[in-house]
Formats: sequence, structure tokens, C-alpha cells
Amino acid sequence: MSRILLSTPDITETEEEYILDAIRSGWVAPLGPHVDAFEREVAERIGVRHALALSSGTAALHLALIHLGARPGTVVVLPSMTFAASANAVVYTGAEPVFVDSLAEDGNVDPGPLLDAVDTLQAEGREVVAAMTVDLFGRTCDYSTIEPALAERGVSLLEDAAEAFGAIYQGRAAGSFGHAAVLSFNGNKIMTTSGGGMLVSNDRDLIAHARKLSTQAREPVPWYEHEEVGYNYRLSNLLAALGRGQLSRLDAMIARRRAIRRTYVHELSQLPAQFLGSDGADERDNCWLTTLTVDDRSTDVTELIRSLSEDGIEARHLWKPMHLQPVFASKRFFGSDIAAGLFTRGIALPSGSTLTDDDLTRVLHSIRANLAAKA
Repeated sequence: MSRILLSTPDITETEEEYILDAIRSGWVAPLGPHVDAFEREVAERIGVRHALALSSGTAALHLALIHLGARPGTVVVLPSMTFAASANAVVYTGAEPVFVDSLAEDGNVDPGPLLDAVDTLQAEGREVVAAMTVDLFGRTCDYSTIEPALAERGVSLLEDAAEAFGAIYQGRAAGSFGHAAVLSFNGNKIMTTSGGGMLVSNDRDLIAHARKLSTQAREPVPWYEHEEVGYNYRLSNLLAALGRGQLSRLDAMIARRRAIRRTYVHELSQLPAQFLGSDGADERDNCWLTTLTVDDRSTDVTELIRSLSEDGIEARHLWKPMHLQPVFASKRFFGSDIAAGLFTRGIALPSGSTLTDDDLTRVLHSIRANLAAKA
């Protein structure tokens, strides 16, 4: 019996053909026609003017923060419930990360504590160079509140849409909000280049500066001239070719993940659990991961994950909040205990587009066996 993983890459002959074309073209360096086309196609998909393909989403966050002015003595406000890369990118710049709480219904950042943190820090005389949002598990944040409120305060919005490529909010694509946004093409994401990311923005100067920084900050002269410290962050032509193949199939992969979420919601509706999201099957999400919280507080989520693993099924805790991580324990936090509660009671289920109906039946049977007795 094969092990069912959380989110495996979905690669077909389409991607093989793109990669073969890149190899045969001779463009195997971190430049080439597939890189240019990948940037153009992603920008068109999101509805922004510029894009820069990079080696990871973390690299994209790092470069965007540098351009926005993050440096020692400044502050970046961001949600506590996120993958560590969001906070690490802030620390790379020397800026101080300040964390805020989540909304209980979907785990995304709560606009109340976010704006409270900005107001408090500005009143203290701190320079808040950016607020970073994170579109958690494939669902965008409440940008109808966050975007205009940050603009009124003169704070740049950086959207970490690493988990949400393909999601929609009020007719706008994830990645189109704020000053700039970041996508991830890591191996477990909605689409992958094995590793990779992209920075997108309508700000031509931001993308041009990030592009220079990503190639060791080489100045446009015939020799190697450097006026600032750069990085080796570009995406290769081969991986961009893989990304273009994945992008051509993105809608089909999202459709499959949405169908998987609908099945979970329908089949597990009688159990003591709540799906994150308004109804667990909202068509605005890309449904990267289906996540739920266990209502019955006598259920040990760690034990539940262990039991599923014994049945050959990978499930995981939701992100452990950054303000509870030892490395960030000294950093400030605005909010209460919502994010902590989501971590304690939350679980992410297998959600990949390669999941077969038989796989899904196995997962449902195992979850029922572990939770039904407590219903």
C-alpha cells in the first residue's frame, strides 16, 4: 500500500515537452527564452505589469523588502501564523519582525491587530517600512479592509501569495494586491518548478532593482562593477520551462483540488470538526491545502496525525505561530490566542491534484475511524 502524501508534484508529458525544448535549445543557464516567457505569462495571469522569476519565494520576499527600505532600525509587521520564510526574509534585511494574530474562520491575518500594530509602532516613532500579508493555505486575506487602511497610513503592503497562486478575491487575482507580491513554486505548491518563486508588481523600478540584485548587483558596464551587495537568486531556463508547462495546466490542477475539498466537506460534515474558510468549499480559493480544526478538545491532534501516519497517510499540523517559535520568542506580538488555538487544534489533510478517488476514500476512512467515536 503506497503512502499518501500531503501535496505531491503533478507532472505530465506536457511538462516533459517544455523541458526537452529548453534542453535542445541550448539555454541551460539562468537566462533564456523560457524565463522571459514565464515572467510574461505569470504577469498576464495575475494582471500586473512586471514579474521577475527567482530561485525561491523567500528570495522574492527578501529582494522586495530591500527595495521597500527594510534595514536595521525599521519594522515589518506580519502575521504570526505563517511558514518561517516570511519572517526569515525580514530578518535577512536587519529589520525587526512584529507579529499579529489570525482570524479564527480561515487563519488569515486579522486586520484589527494588524492595523493596531502599525498605529502603535508609528505612535512610538518607529519606521514601519512594510506590512506583509500571507494568503494562507490558498485563500486571500481581507484586502478590502487591509489595502486602503495601509495606504492611509503610508505603509507599503507586500503580499506573500506563496500558497495562493490562482486564488481570487473580489475579482482580483492573488498576487495583485499592494505594492508587490510573491509567489512560490516549491515542490509542494499548487504548481512547481521544483524550487523557485516570482516577484510581481506594477512598480517598474522595484522589479528593475530586484532584477539587478538577483544577479549579483552587476552594474550595466562592460566589466564587473558593483555599487551594492547582490545575490545569486535567478531561476534557470530549464526550471522556467517546467513552470510554463505547469502554468498551462494550472486551472485543471486547481479544479481537482477544489473537488477534493468539496468531498472532504461533504463526507466529514457529521464529525466534530470545522473546515477553515467560510464553508470549506469557497470557489475563490485555489484549495492548495484543505485544513480543519478539531472541535472536540479531548482529541489530541498530534495523536490523530500519528494515527493517520500509521495508516500510510501524511497529515500535518497547521503552521506553529512565529511568536511561539524559540527563534522569535523575544519579538512583539499583537493579538490574543487565535493563532495559537488554530495550531493546537488544526490539521492539514492530503490535498494534491494527483490524489486519486481511491486515495481519498482511504483518507476519509481513516479520519472517520479516528474521529467518529467522538462525534
